[in-house]
Amino acid sequence: MIVFERVTKVYGDNTYALDNVSLRIKKGEFIFLVGPSGAGKSTFVRLLLREDLPTKGRIMVDGVETRQLRTREVPFFRRQIGTVFQDFRLLPERTVSENVAFALQVVEAPRREIYRRVPQVLHLVGLVHKSRSRPAELSGGEQQRVALARALVNNPPILLADEPTGNLDPETAWDIIKLLAEINHRGTTVIVATHEREIVDKMRRRVVKLERGRIVRDQERGAYGSEI
Repeated sequence: MIVFERVTKVYGDNTYALDNVSLRIKKGEFIFLVGPSGAGKSTFVRLLLREDLPTKGRIMVDGVETRQLRTREVPFFRRQIGTVFQDFRLLPERTVSENVAFALQVVEAPRREIYRRVPQVLHLVGLVHKSRSRPAELSGGEQQRVALARALVNNPPILLADEPTGNLDPETAWDIIKLLAEINHRGTTVIVATHEREIVDKMRRRVVKLERGRIVRDQERGAYGSEI
């Protein structure tokens, strides 16, 4: 369970990035977070990842209040949240397998566990045959699949995708969204921040819309704009 309880985030110039936001996300939900540029989506993502702290209010993730985390506890907390970004953020000099394995190496996973988990997650995203390729040899969609594999290899209960289809053509974007839906079907909570109106309208999942830092709509089986 993720809980935002009357969360406000004010930056130094008195700009309200989030204003009194309350939201509950149940385990296993799939949510689209939508809204225009400047609506507060990026701030929501940073607060959830504990890259920033709320000015007011509380954020709880599985019963843990993010504000109460000590600095040394933050990296362990973030392991609960696999994160995928628009720009992939792959290591260019490493192969696909090495990029995915890196996420396990930084948490000092045993070598045997790395050898077991990397092929499993590459199979999930359909890239076993590309395991020895480097990012420059992959298409944009394949690079995003590698980023997904890296985010999933530690079995996080939450997957946060920040504009995951922003750099992809429409067909490839759909492939990524279908993969996210499959990951959600396996039990992972999936939160997708996006501007992709067509995808949101066709998927008909829960839609949370932000405008000027406030939630203006929270709709089950919603659409990007008004209900269809």
